[in-house]
Amino acid sequence: MSALGNIVKKELRELMTPATFLPIIIMAILFGSMGSTMGNIEEELDEPPIIGLIDADEGKFSDLAVDVFQNGAEVIFESSDLLDKQKALDELNKNEGVALVIINEDFSEDILQGEIGQIEIYWIMKGAGLLDSISSHVLEELINFVNTNITKELISSNESINATTALTPTFKNETTYFKGKELKGLSPGDISNVLGAQSTFIPLIIMIIIIMAGQMVISSMALEKENKTLETLLTLPVKRTSIVAGKIIASAIIGLIFAVIYMFGFGSFMMAFQMGGSESVLTNYNLTLSGSDLILIGLSIFVALIAALALCMLLGTMAKNFKSAQTLTFPVAMMALIPMFITMFKDFDTLPMALKGILFGIPFSHPMMAPRALIFDDYVMVIGGIIYVAIFAIIMIALTVWVFKTDRLLTGRINKKDVFNFKKD
Repeated sequence: MSALGNIVKKELRELMTPATFLPIIIMAILFGSMGSTMGNIEEELDEPPIIGLIDADEGKFSDLAVDVFQNGAEVIFESSDLLDKQKALDELNKNEGVALVIINEDFSEDILQGEIGQIEIYWIMKGAGLLDSISSHVLEELINFVNTNITKELISSNESINATTALTPTFKNETTYFKGKELKGLSPGDISNVLGAQSTFIPLIIMIIIIMAGQMVISSMALEKENKTLETLLTLPVKRTSIVAGKIIASAIIGLIFAVIYMFGFGSFMMAFQMGGSESVLTNYNLTLSGSDLILIGLSIFVALIAALALCMLLGTMAKNFKSAQTLTFPVAMMALIPMFITMFKDFDTLPMALKGILFGIPFSHPMMAPRALIFDDYVMVIGGIIYVAIFAIIMIALTVWVFKTDRLLTGRINKKDVFNFKKD
């Protein structure tokens, strides 16, 4: 029994290190901040959408529609006159509104004559994430309820009516305003669906590459220390800078090969599930990436990969053996997974300021956000992200070179003299 206790104590001493617990603590803090942001989804679903309403008809069926909107939405202004559309949209923007709903003239008369009544909807879209379109989905349900009420009224009346009109009494003439673009004929749901493939495809690829390349670098460092080959390498007449650069460049080449393979394979998989008309929608509304945009995305991915490899190499210097290296891959994996999920569910512009700071601070999030930003000409965000990630990578490389110049790799500790020399350098 005493032998078992000694083994347990030995294993606990090896596992209970700052390198083991620090990543867990950091991730717990990050998940806590994310939970406070994502936890209000249910409240957001219960909140009525904020709309502006203009009833230009004031007929029998438009009154039904107005009742539905008043009961299910927060109507910040209502008018029977055709107000200036731009003033109405400006008022909605001030009040964080979702849409301006206009019930056209002769709405009721058209339905009674067997024609479809027209409802104009001018959507104000804030973000393209899955959670950003909750309010618009609620308003869509209200419009469906308007159709249901009008259908019930038509069926219960003694008047003869066209069957098609009775089943589908209204038609939505939609226009969406999103990030400075006027997209006629599209709803926020249409735009989210079109951008969904790009918002899912690139973050997934980057996440997979970073995790695989990171595990490869950390495991390689741990195995070299365990097999004593790193000691032999450090005794050779080679600059430590060259050793670090060689490891990073070799790992980056492998990582880029992984990227190409996954992009072809996963791209073919995603194309099978895309909507048939999504490509034409992207082209018709100029929601495409130019050649210069693709270069910027490639540069963003490249600097993020270099930053990831430099960070992983720095973490690899903390590994005593291959077993301890497995725990060090956890923070890298979380730093890739967290921005992937955030960018899928929320747009950067709609995040709280604290979560914006966290997302911007994670270097791997920038290539994930780049495609959507470039589609809407947000070059400042992308170029600023590339500069930030490049600075992050340089700092990580400098720290790694410094660690290679100290006795940390061999003795497992850093002397005060080494710290003084680093500050002096």
